[in-house]
Amino acid sequence: MSDSMEKQTQDIVIQERDIELLKLLLHSRILTLAHAAVLIFGGSKEAAKKRVQKLKANGLILERRRKAYEQGVLFLSKKGFLVLKERGELPPECDNIPSFSKRALVSELTLKHELEVMDVKTAFYREAEKRDDITIAEFSTWPKLYEFSVRDERDGPFGRRIKVKPDGFIRLHQHEPDGSLWEQMFFLEVDRSTEKLEILVARMRFYNAFYRSGGMAERNQKTRERYADFPFRVLVVCKSTERVNNLRRLLQEITPPFLSQIYLTTNAEVCKTPFQFLIYSQQAAI
Repeated sequence: MSDSMEKQTQDIVIQERDIELLKLLLHSRILTLAHAAVLIFGGSKEAAKKRVQKLKANGLILERRRKAYEQGVLFLSKKGFLVLKERGELPPECDNIPSFSKRALVSELTLKHELEVMDVKTAFYREAEKRDDITIAEFSTWPKLYEFSVRDERDGPFGRRIKVKPDGFIRLHQHEPDGSLWEQMFFLEVDRSTEKLEILVARMRFYNAFYRSGGMAERNQKTRERYADFPFRVLVVCKSTERVNNLRRLLQEITPPFLSQIYLTTNAEVCKTPFQFLIYSQQAAI
């Protein structure tokens, strides 16, 4: 670490857990103390509170302005970003200050949505801690890392290409009693309920096109012809059961059908029983 950075952090000894928290903030952009407690501090709210206070006091983490009745929302400071940079903990996608500055900006319009995404992630990790048969190999909430583009087939074979930015990407490992290991992959879509259902249906078409065109196979360094070897599902989290039912009805009307690739649930359901959908999912042996 440079002399300037050493001086800046002289009031705190950076621990491995601090680095993990700073990296989490880099990837998620924002989170609450409750999220940090589950994802970094083993569920201990008191440990999370004390350490976050220390990191805030040293300027490594900042908190958004809020009203007295609102929950605190944490984000990574430029100083915290520089600590990660100095220690070689930055992914290639953000190894410069401008990209960090842009990513750190979260509008009020998207704030609630991104916190709901983090609620889902936290529920997954909380449940995984209770189970011996499932481990979370990956749960990314950085859309840039898993965005893809597909041709809009509604416009014919020469339709325009559409870029899709998932809310998350998940890889789960299921451990069987015989020692075998199965992997399941999911894209995460947390519905804002502000879009027309037809727009969400179109988005599900794009995921299906990405699969059938071999996009996931190619992403895993295989030929597109091997698309069937890389199944994934899209976990769509809606705010209400009514929204789920209406979306399912529209998806059932599509020919050829691909509803089996989509799992629909509500915020309340996924946070209560996050692994309920596993029995319906396609698996791949690893």
